[in-house]
Amino acid sequence: MVKIKTKEEIEKMKIAGKLTAEVLEMIKNYMHPGITTQEIDKICHDYIIHKQKAIPACLGYKGFPKSTCISINNVVCHGIPNKEKIKNGDIVNVDISVIKNGYHGDSSKMFIIGDVKKKYKDLCKSTKKSLYIAIRLIKPGIKISKIGKNIQKYIFKKNFSIVEDYCGHGIGKKFHEDPQILHYKNNSQITILKEGMTFTIEPMINFGKKEVYCCKDGWTVKTKDKSYSAQYEHTILVTKYGCKILTIRKEENINKILMNKK
Repeated sequence: MVKIKTKEEIEKMKIAGKLTAEVLEMIKNYMHPGITTQEIDKICHDYIIHKQKAIPACLGYKGFPKSTCISINNVVCHGIPNKEKIKNGDIVNVDISVIKNGYHGDSSKMFIIGDVKKKYKDLCKSTKKSLYIAIRLIKPGIKISKIGKNIQKYIFKKNFSIVEDYCGHGIGKKFHEDPQILHYKNNSQITILKEGMTFTIEPMINFGKKEVYCCKDGWTVKTKDKSYSAQYEHTILVTKYGCKILTIRKEENINKILMNKK
């Protein structure tokens, strides 16, 4: 069952989304070679707890040991922060989820560290563009399958692959709700979008092949061919005539996103 949010719930989700975006805006000043992923995690944790008076949703979720997911290069998602140092040339995904007043916000973005090869910059740029392409489609009355179909159409033109093992999801009081949001073409998804739905879109795009595996820690997901992977994520609200990005950051231009401007 896909839950339609009330006006009161939407207001709480707007707050949670805004706080989530603020963490990603804050941490960009610390993303430089030499810092460890566990140092990044602690900065985010302290900011969420002490500055925002909120809760890091990842911490303790199904046993996850940290407050953020940080995924470097060939790590697709759910990277556990540790003593690994970020290096010049890395591409790094930081995934933030915040709970405020009982409701969740969820977002992630890529950070380009120093002198990154052009092909990996292009991977990140294309992944973000695929997310924006999907967001432009969102309005009441469309089939949810249209999201994955259009992401796939764009990504395949770029000769990248789409991870099929993980997907976007409904979000609200619960971290993960219905519906699932697939990022590839799948005609079995017949759900029709309605005003008041909230969900994440979070395409995971690989430079090489789509196959991935989960490490022995039970969380860290890597590409099987060791190729680099990128991901961008936003929490979306379906509105009367379109959608609202609840986790939009100050660096993003909403008009360019929704109007398909370069």
